[in-house]
Amino acid sequence: MPLHKDDPKSVGGYKLVDRLGSGGMGVVYRGRSRSGREVAVKVVHAQYAEDPVFRTRFRQEIEAVRKVSGAFTAPVVDADADASRPWMATQYVPGRSLADRMSERGPLRESELRRLALGLVEALRDIHRAGVVHRDLKPANVLLADDGPRVIDFGISRAAENNPLTETGQMIGTPPFMSPEQLTDARTVGPASDVFALGALLVYTLTGRGPFDADSPYLTAYQVVHDEPVLDGVGEELRTVLRSCLAKEAANRPQLDDVAREFARVLPEESADGPPTVTSRGDLPDPSGTGAPDPRSATSPGRRRRPRPLWAATAAVGALALGLTAYLLNGLGGTGGDGGSGATRAEIAASRWTELPHGWRPWRTTVYADAERGLKKGITLQEGGGDKGPQCRTYEGSVYCAGDPVLPVRLDGATGRVDWRADGVPSLTTKRAYVFSLLGVAEDVMLVKQQYQPEGGDLVTSVIALDTATGERLWHRVVDSQSTHAYLSGDLVLVPDIGRGSLAAREVRTGALRWTAPLPAGMQCDPAHSNVGLYLECVPGMTPSKEILVLGFDRSDGSVRRLKVPIHAILVGTEDGRLLYLEAAVDAAGHVGSDEKGPFARMRLVDPDTGAATTTKLAKEFEGTVTAADGTMWFTGTSGQVTAVSVRTGKQLWQTPTSLEQPGGVTRDSRTGVVYLSSASGRVAALDAGKGTLLWETLPRAKWVNALAERLPEVLLDKGALVVTTPAGDVFTLDPAHPDRTSASG
Repeated sequence: MPLHKDDPKSVGGYKLVDRLGSGGMGVVYRGRSRSGREVAVKVVHAQYAEDPVFRTRFRQEIEAVRKVSGAFTAPVVDADADASRPWMATQYVPGRSLADRMSERGPLRESELRRLALGLVEALRDIHRAGVVHRDLKPANVLLADDGPRVIDFGISRAAENNPLTETGQMIGTPPFMSPEQLTDARTVGPASDVFALGALLVYTLTGRGPFDADSPYLTAYQVVHDEPVLDGVGEELRTVLRSCLAKEAANRPQLDDVAREFARVLPEESADGPPTVTSRGDLPDPSGTGAPDPRSATSPGRRRRPRPLWAATAAVGALALGLTAYLLNGLGGTGGDGGSGATRAEIAASRWTELPHGWRPWRTTVYADAERGLKKGITLQEGGGDKGPQCRTYEGSVYCAGDPVLPVRLDGATGRVDWRADGVPSLTTKRAYVFSLLGVAEDVMLVKQQYQPEGGDLVTSVIALDTATGERLWHRVVDSQSTHAYLSGDLVLVPDIGRGSLAAREVRTGALRWTAPLPAGMQCDPAHSNVGLYLECVPGMTPSKEILVLGFDRSDGSVRRLKVPIHAILVGTEDGRLLYLEAAVDAAGHVGSDEKGPFARMRLVDPDTGAATTTKLAKEFEGTVTAADGTMWFTGTSGQVTAVSVRTGKQLWQTPTSLEQPGGVTRDSRTGVVYLSSASGRVAALDAGKGTLLWETLPRAKWVNALAERLPEVLLDKGALVVTTPAGDVFTLDPAHPDRTSASG
């Protein structure tokens, strides 16, 4: 894939050619040395580069993998653990991963397995000979080169001897391929753990299912520790070998030399008449440019049974470490419920959750699905080229969405059915002729802002009101092209008119003018960052300023109050009737941050009537997407970590890691005392709002990830149910008491 605009051009003297992928800890690029040699360059994410513990781990990783060499591994050729962003370069292996090959062509036959199995055994022997345990052998870490497999990514490998960084009991690995000792006591992990992972990987490769597969991550891990492997579909002789690899006790697993000898005995030689079937080349057409949200077809010709996705095949288990270990050791006693919800009930009392909407069932759909009324077909982001994705809101049992370039739609909250798609819009002659954004839903009206450019004309910006029952247009107003920041507050829609120097407040239902108020001349006025009332923030249009002029308007007549706050203050909510601002930190060079995600150093509480303000220094600098409610601020970082901070003291209340990648801000449910967050891939996590306890996490549920999306994913509340949206246009629901229940297609 091509480089992103903010990617470095070179690292350590290697010119970066393109991206190979990214993960929770870093980005992997294909690089080229001055001599033309190609390498895979792994660069650590910036947020981890400042962590001295992580730097130590990365340095240890380099020292460990430098010892590894062999025909079936990708050796390290260069590294710098002391760079501003540590990096490591390994031999570049052209070829797709075993995970991709499985996804595209399905399970292998036993007749196709010999070269893969023996190559993996040899790779593990080379790794163990260097005193290293891989700890994360899985399909994504096996590349299929034309001359055999390569084991890659020692990113979580550790030297086999005891070291203090693995004595904390932190789990490292991917649960369906983890050994029992990895899940219960990481300090005892040795080479036999990789033998277990090899057995699990080969079962998955042959059958499309893991030997301990389950719908719940907790149940998968429980079965690894307590249950016998399921080996249906594996030949009798090979089954005996794999069962020995999957022994619960490490001491009962065979040595790799014995495994190699048994594989050579029971696996047939590859036919000399045909080409190898396990290669880097797939037999499916390149799906790029198809416009379909799902990048791969599940029904390609000649495919045998499609591999069942493993819940954790792309995720680390670190976020589950503390609670899961106790759960595994204590077993399933007292969990109650059926299998899909047992893990949740082991940690959470059923009485915590509120009643679901009448007639509700879990569902999953997209904002592009065919509609019952109005415009039947939607235009996908891939077809339309949008880069923001949809924005959705719940209202009276329905879900309303619009976006770039998503036409306004209403989804039934109980079933996921697309009730209508608005067609009362100007004639659209090209797919990218328009952009919608959702202002909100109130008074039985869906309010959207639309921008479109007629052929040969100027950009036209309108505010459009749609009837929530039918999708029909109730009214619309063309607004000043400079006034792009209309917003909804209660039963009023506010439209700043910069050209005329006024603010117009209109009735949501009818569009009738309620009042107008003057705006200061020569200033750009936009809605405050947090919709906590009728507030505009104004700054000089052409000259720098040290202050923001905050205008607060009376809802009844538009009378205005004027306040001032520092230029780098961000409004995040209210506290005891006062406006809550966060002020940016100043770095060592005296520069003040301007990012809406911080870092922040101080809080400011402002009385909206008098302008009187009090400031509190935060206990330390915090950063991330901020949500504030009832005396607490929750900061969500790009790594998935959530930090709660007291508004009263500025001190950290708790901090909890999750496995979510680049999540949006949290959504707080005051009835249950839970905060929810979601990621672009459709992962969802629930945490206790007061204590920070991780209650549960789900699998990724998005069909594809819109990597270019500007809008963050979010979780919406629909009585006792959750509605989750992704920047790619997926919409699905969850029962928070049973988050692993399968969603039906909407």
